[in-house]
This record gives sequence, C-alpha cells and structure tokens, in this order.
Amino acid sequence: MQKITLSVLLVFLIFSCGVKSTESMISGGDYDGAINKSVESLRTNKDSKGKQDYVYLLEEAFAKAKERDLRDVDMLVKEANPANFERVYNTYLGLNDRQEKIRPLLPLKLIKQGKNATFAFESYADRIIESKTALSKYLYDNAGVLLKSKIKEDYRKAYDDLAYLEKINPGYKNVKKLMEDAQFKGTDFVNVYAKNQTNLVIPKRLQDDLLDFSTYGLNDKWTVYHNAKQKNISYDYNLVVNFREIIISPEQIKEKEFSKEKQIKDGVKNLLDSRGNAVKDSLGRPIKVDNLKNIQINIYEYKQFKSCQILAKIDYINARDNQLMQSFQLSSEYVFESLYATYKGDKNACDESYLPNFNRRAVPFPNNEQMIYDTGEDLKIKLKGVITQNRIRG
Repeated sequence: MQKITLSVLLVFLIFSCGVKSTESMISGGDYDGAINKSVESLRTNKDSKGKQDYVYLLEEAFAKAKERDLRDVDMLVKEANPANFERVYNTYLGLNDRQEKIRPLLPLKLIKQGKNATFAFESYADRIIESKTALSKYLYDNAGVLLKSKIKEDYRKAYDDLAYLEKINPGYKNVKKLMEDAQFKGTDFVNVYAKNQTNLVIPKRLQDDLLDFSTYGLNDKWTVYHNAKQKNISYDYNLVVNFREIIISPEQIKEKEFSKEKQIKDGVKNLLDSRGNAVKDSLGRPIKVDNLKNIQINIYEYKQFKSCQILAKIDYINARDNQLMQSFQLSSEYVFESLYATYKGDKNACDESYLPNFNRRAVPFPNNEQMIYDTGEDLKIKLKGVITQNRIRG
C-alpha cells in the first residue's frame, strides 16, 4: 500500500512540474514552447481530468501566439521594406503550422465548463502564396544585382539567395541557370604545380600523383584545385610545391656478430651424491633428474639500409598580383631496411622470435626513383594536412 501511495505521489509531482514549467513558458513569452509541451502531453488520454490544465494552457498559448504573430506581420507590412518579405512569409508559415499541430487533437473538452476549447483557426493559404510570390521576386531581383558585381562574396550571397528561392519556389524562372553562374563566379580556382629545385630528377609518376588533387578530397563549395590549367578559367591562386632538396643515403649493409648461450634439457640422469653415488628413494630406486646441457650459437647479422629525405616548401601565391601569401615547410623521410642472418652452432640457443631471420636472404635495394616515390607518398599525406588546415579563403 505504501509503495502504491509513493508511486501516485511521484506521478502527481511530475505532472505538477510539467504544468508549472508550461505556465512559466507562457509567462516568459515562449508560446510555441508551451504549445509543444501541451500537445505532447495531450497526445494520450486527452479527455482525462488530469490533462485539463494542459487544455487550458494550450488554448491560452495559441491565442497569445497568434495575436503576437499577426501584430508583427501587420507592422512588417506597414514598413513596406522588401527585406521584410522573408519574415512575413515565414511568419505566415508558422501560423499555419501551429494550427496543423493542434488540429489532430480537436475537439478538446473543457470538462467543468461543459464545452470545447476554442481555437480561432484561419486559412492562411492566400497570404502564404502572396508573401511567397513577393519574396521570390525580391530574391530573384536581388540576386540579379549581386551577379553584376565583381566581388566573389557577392556571387556567393547571390547563390545562397537563389538556392533558398529554388527551395521555396522550385522551377522559378531561370534560377538553376543563375545558380550555376553564381557558383562559377564565386569559386576560387587554384592552380597547383611543382618546381624541382634539386639536382635530381623527380619521377614523373610522383609529380603526377602528388598533384592529383582529385584523390585528396579537398575541393569544397567555393574552392577548386586544378593540377593542369583549363581554358576559360581565370585562376585566383597558385599553390606551388617546391622540391628544395632530396637526400638519398648510400646503400649500406651493416654487419654484426654476436653469440648466445642457453641451457636446455637433454634427457634425464641419476641424481648423484657428493661421492658420485646414485641417490635412491625409500624403495631403493635411483632418483632421476633432468640432464641439462649448454648450447651455443654464433650469429652473423646483416642489416640492409637506405634512406631518402625530401625537403619541400609550399607557397600560396595570389595569382592576381603574384604576391606570396603564405609559405609552409615540409619534410618527409622513407627508410628501407631489411635484416637477414646466418649462424654457426645450435640455433635452439636463439630466441624463437629471431629464428625467421635465418630464412631470409639479401634483397635488391630499391633504386633512387623508387625511394623518392615512396618518400613522396608520405609527403602527399603531409601536403594534404597543410592544405586542409590552411584553406584559401578569398
């Protein structure tokens, strides 16, 4: 019985808190917050006595929200400012959406008064269409003005206006074509190329791979990278990969000789006392112990080694005035290593993890071109990191 009482009390407290928070929303002018909370509560058991507070609150919040929005629209219309068209349109949409949110719950009973709650619904269809028409014309005309500018930021604003227009009014005039124009005019085009300032030949496949920006995933809405200049495009920036130095070490084989010893079990033997006699157990049988012996191995280890280091500098250049904007230093290293070994003695004296080295043999060293290419793979990752963290913003 006590558990039931506590449960009922808990439900009452939760309900009371919900009602009070909804009342606070109305007092604070958050009418739509109060409407959402009331609607959510009334989705189940809407006609129960326990939900009556929410019916009254919903009625009050709806009336106040509608009165406020119509007052705002009236003021915006009287101002006759085209910049207000969007707010007028969205306000009418909000008025309509609010009604549609409540409509499925109707009728809502006011039990004590013996009648239904009153919600003064209206048809906003004509006003929504009128305001959308006015907004569409304003967005279209404004985008036309922006597209006559010579500033990329204006083209991007025009694109955003046109994209919004296409969203609210699909197929309006030639909006899609104008969006393509705005996209092209608002895009920063970056020409990427390499300069070899070293005394070595850079493998062509490395340059092609390094400058293949289609694999970088760096193009975004307003920035496009090209590693080959295209016709009819005026480039805004140059990104130059300057190979400053390529250091390739000689091919080396480092030799090392060392030995290892280990004690292993080699059968069993009789346990002997200090006089050399066999020690026996209580039944007179000789006691057996492990026969341990020492084994040794001499290891001749050979380590093949060759390294390559590339030092580069990344320059961002403004193509319009050929001025250097930023520079970043990059370095990358690739190391080729191969280890093999021979031995004399018992290889069981060696650690098990080392044994595979005895099955290996010397391998051909990679040539210089391959070394440079392998180093360039790491350089490509670092180059992508530099560009990602320092995107050009025109």
